[in-house]
Amino acid sequence: MKADRSHTPLGGRFWRVWTAAGISYLGDGVRAAALPLLAAGISHQPLAVASVTVAEGLPWALFALIAGALVDRLDRRKVMGIADLCRFATIGLLALAVATDHASIPVICVAAFALGTAQTMFDNASQAILPNLVAQPLLERANSRLATVEILSETFVGPPLGAALFVGLAALPFMVDSASFLIAALLVLTMTGSYRAPRTGPPRRLHHEIAEGLRWLWHHRLIRTLAFMLTVWNLVASAIAAVFVLFALHTLHLGKVQYGVLLTAVAVGGLIGSLLATRVIGWLGPGRTLKVVVLMGATSYLGMALARQVVVVGLLLAVEAMAGVTWNVVTVSARQTIIPTQLFGRVNSVYRFLSWGSMPVGAALGGVLATAFGLRAPFIVACGALLVMITLGSRVVNQRSFDAAFAEAAAREHEAAGQVPETTAP
Repeated sequence: MKADRSHTPLGGRFWRVWTAAGISYLGDGVRAAALPLLAAGISHQPLAVASVTVAEGLPWALFALIAGALVDRLDRRKVMGIADLCRFATIGLLALAVATDHASIPVICVAAFALGTAQTMFDNASQAILPNLVAQPLLERANSRLATVEILSETFVGPPLGAALFVGLAALPFMVDSASFLIAALLVLTMTGSYRAPRTGPPRRLHHEIAEGLRWLWHHRLIRTLAFMLTVWNLVASAIAAVFVLFALHTLHLGKVQYGVLLTAVAVGGLIGSLLATRVIGWLGPGRTLKVVVLMGATSYLGMALARQVVVVGLLLAVEAMAGVTWNVVTVSARQTIIPTQLFGRVNSVYRFLSWGSMPVGAALGGVLATAFGLRAPFIVACGALLVMITLGSRVVNQRSFDAAFAEAAAREHEAAGQVPETTAP
């Protein structure tokens, strides 16, 4: 019988990282509303506005593999802290540019690219460090708690606050975001302990270590398929996100503050998803859960393409966010369980190279579709892509595949534990 771990403490180190994440996510949410408004205020062209999203996503295609290899070599706590210090400086400089009327689309794109580059390091390290903070059976609950604070800070409080601050003083939301990165960095860097991955042999060339991560993912059918499925979802979601501010302002005829309020619908849906994710996974199992949430996402995109009322769009945004958060809880926990600890950074970087590397392509696609066929076109394309994706992916992503992968990981852990050399008792 499976032990009930619902009341097992997650530990002080986890909650310290959780607090740092919550503060940083709040700044991200403030920026998430302010940055598109800044770009849309400079240019009304969909391609120009979409270029900001392209710039922020491009580092995942360029640097994700290198970032993963470095995360497996370095102390993951220090990587997180230094990445946040870099983001503190970048956003601080952007705030200065806005305050002195030197902001332009190229300046915003440079800042977005720098933020994305730091994020490749931070995100890989933050997911890799979690198994060092909590025991494996607690990973789903820990990821759910992180998802909850992300939603509350980044999508519930942050966007309306960012929009309101932007209306009051354009540079202010970027100052808040910069300060949030500094506080988060200090919280993480003052943690005690070492968080390096265990090494199984002498150091090798970086490209050899990257190749090892590539080979592992390619030969693991379930993780490989999940990576390709997320690649498709992120591509179409980025196509929508890149022009959503124009959709809200010019198709739904919202004001800037109303746009920020609309984004809180994402928070509501995401919060519900984060609170229910563990329970839903327990009911349906990870394989069936993923099928349900992809269908929810496809339905939401189609509904938004057809919707004429803001309330309907808000409800569908909430449903899509609920689906996305649940997907993340399932797949992040699965990767943290299935991928060997010493390979996690590299394999996870390949996973994100594929899935996040598609985001700048998707953002550019969104700008092209919106320019050629109107601002509703990206939603229709997204719905069709998700339906094709789940139809093909279901051959691999099912309950049997998850059960087999978890059993294989457990056997590997037991075997590794049995190979630890015995020591003489003192």
